Amino acid sequence: MSETVAIIGGGQAAAQAIASLRQQGFDGGIVLVSGEAELPYQRPPLSKAFLAGELERARLLIKPAEFYKQAEVDARLGVRATGLDVAQRQLQLDDGQSLSYDHLVFATGGRPRPLQCPGADHPALHYLRTLADVDAIRERFRPDARMVVIGGGYIGLEVTAIAVKHGLQVTVIEAAPIVLGRVTCPEVAKFYTALHREAGVDIQCDTGVDRIEDEAGVAVVVTTSGERFPADLIIAGIGLLPNVELAESAGLDCDNGIVVDEYCRAFVSGADVPGIYSIGDCANHPSAIYQTRLRLESVHNAIEQGKTVAATICGKLKAYDQVPWFWSDQYDIKLQTVGISRGYDAIAVRGDPESTSFAVFYFRGKCLIAVDAINRPAEFILARQLIPRQVEISPQRLSDDTISVKELAA
Repeated sequence: MSETVAIIGGGQAAAQAIASLRQQGFDGGIVLVSGEAELPYQRPPLSKAFLAGELERARLLIKPAEFYKQAEVDARLGVRATGLDVAQRQLQLDDGQSLSYDHLVFATGGRPRPLQCPGADHPALHYLRTLADVDAIRERFRPDARMVVIGGGYIGLEVTAIAVKHGLQVTVIEAAPIVLGRVTCPEVAKFYTALHREAGVDIQCDTGVDRIEDEAGVAVVVTTSGERFPADLIIAGIGLLPNVELAESAGLDCDNGIVVDEYCRAFVSGADVPGIYSIGDCANHPSAIYQTRLRLESVHNAIEQGKTVAATICGKLKAYDQVPWFWSDQYDIKLQTVGISRGYDAIAVRGDPESTSFAVFYFRGKCLIAVDAINRPAEFILARQLIPRQVEISPQRLSDDTISVKELAA
């Protein structure tokens, strides 16, 4: 009797799991359950090229419709999973049907963290996570419109850069002392603050949102200091919440995501639960390199965990322990990050932070743990080589821009 793999979610991790299952020789049934009406599509371009109108909707698809047909995938789009019986291996769907499975993969991703303040239901306020979100934003995304961005992280600043290019007047409100403070050092934050201010953006750090008022149909963002910012459009980008409610209700271990082992296998009360896995933005996995658990929101992580779970299901165990990498495009500047800088105690800067090309190397003790490469693709590639090897390297040597990247790699 052939087995059935059910995959909940419609993003990068789900698409990769399907492709890898077939590549690994899995010949059973594959059922894709996604609450969205579209086949799995890329999300990073939503805040970049797609919002800018530089990328056609069809090109967002990770795989064309023909791929799912050839892979014999039963794609249940616009359908949500509402219940799970772990013992009986039964999934309840909101269309009234139930689905039996042998293997169940949670690739449920996450949703924007909601803004918690009076007036957060104002129609001018939007989040950016789905195609539907972008469609709604575009109705107000017009030249000379006043836009307030709440949150100075990657999403907020990427949207800001696109908005400026399209002639919008933008104010960024960030509760922390610096933008990108959760993911970069002050040197990188300073660079991006200057970059946006030079483009005409009003950046307000150390500032919270007290409420959103309405004045004759126009939203007004009122800060904790009492300042008022009229807005035709508000975009909140204050983090992502993993979609774990179904897993929690079924008794799976969850802690900032669905807890899994290095093979993407889920747990119940600390013990592996046969046939259930989690991958992508919603999975909390162990990292041998960083000696901690991580929940990562990145394309690279989703792809690699999709490959790992397929191998696990096919009985070809291969532990997942990748060094993550990320990127962000803002104006004509490309930031490429390797590793996790959290907990660093020293940095080495290569190049001039006052220019548009430099790299920051993050250390914990003598160990290189992360790199931010700003218009420095060679240093990005170098970091992907060095960090997994856990080699000790001199910060002074890395800072010396007269030493070639080739020499550093050796």
